[in-house]
Amino acid sequence: MGAAKVIKQIMYEQNVSVSQLASALGIQSQSLSNKLYRDSFSFDDVVRIADILGSDVKITIRETGKEFY
Repeated sequence: MGAAKVIKQIMYEQNVSVSQLASALGIQSQSLSNKLYRDSFSFDDVVRIADILGSDVKITIRETGKEFY
């Protein structure tokens, strides 16, 4: 699953519009729309967006279950 799909789902569940998220990020709505369409987010973008949306990003090693935030 791409980052854009996850971000859109969280936005939907949190009732946050593209313009609201873009404003919180300090970018134009069109820029965020383009990133969502192209799924062109850096890891830092995803972490920042998750924080704004009250979410966490974590990576888990499958074999050990060790989590990194």
